[in-house]
Amino acid sequence: MEKRALGRQGLKVSALGLGCMGMSEFYGAGDEAESIATIHRALDLGLDFLDTADVYGPHLNEELVGRAIKGKRDRVVLATKFGIVRDPANKMLRGINGKPDYVRAACDASLKRLGVDTIDLYYQHRVDPQTPIEDTVGAMAELVRAGKVRYLGLSEAGSATLRRAMAVHPISALQSEYSLWTRDPEDGVLATCRELGIGFVPYSPLGRGFLTGEIRRFEDLAEDDYRRFSPRFQGENFQKNLDLVGRVQALAEAKGCSAAQLALAWVLAQGRDVAPIPGTKRRKYLEENLGALEVRLSADDLRHIDEVAPAGAAAGPRYPEFMMAFVNA
Repeated sequence: MEKRALGRQGLKVSALGLGCMGMSEFYGAGDEAESIATIHRALDLGLDFLDTADVYGPHLNEELVGRAIKGKRDRVVLATKFGIVRDPANKMLRGINGKPDYVRAACDASLKRLGVDTIDLYYQHRVDPQTPIEDTVGAMAELVRAGKVRYLGLSEAGSATLRRAMAVHPISALQSEYSLWTRDPEDGVLATCRELGIGFVPYSPLGRGFLTGEIRRFEDLAEDDYRRFSPRFQGENFQKNLDLVGRVQALAEAKGCSAAQLALAWVLAQGRDVAPIPGTKRRKYLEENLGALEVRLSADDLRHIDEVAPAGAAAGPRYPEFMMAFVNA
């Protein structure tokens, strides 16, 4: 599989990664055996870039990934994240912590759960407004010097934060939401990443599954599915976004691919410094997603896609209001 460089420090990953979050929660019931089989299939097909976080589960997803990569560590570029704190008694209650002592403790806990000596790419999951980014990245840099982490990343950080962070230690990757229905990074963040030499890792490149065309009714979502609380999946927004997906599907049919493959091919076409991490917990969808690597989009194709799904086309904000405060921070 094609390799892409993230940053200027030597980190290279498969062009398409695998987001592992949904294997443990948020998107309905999980199946550990199938999830681990999906990770193994990804590695067999040349996909080496696995993404998790301590908050997924919480903690359960790192443990699952750790079991899946046991004996296969040399085949994996392993990314995890810290910084979002959840109350064990209330899984939806969240805080942000970027204090240096917490950074060090979180890293040690993730290493133990993952069963590894080193994390390849360690992200701050959200910027802590109460802790200067210089302090957080300074603590992360200590982890690099200690050999616990190889490369550093941030998630949902804005341009000013990226500049301040880079003054402390090189940042190899920014992970933020980016897709045909979330084009916020085009408002300056992508340009800043390119100016500073930071790779870009889009999460939810399939619009949390909506852009696949598989979700047709709100009622199809499990009672505990996170998407029931997402504004884009509610009320009038649902139907408006379904109409958008219909237009994407029509373009995909003309290209002889699925809507998911077209959506991923569009993200991949945004630059060789872009490595999206679509999430799935099933081999079937993993293999479909990998088919996006074979979809070639011409300049005319990209122009037609922009006409069908321009910036701002999606109805509704991408997170509930209280969570939007922590994006592009």
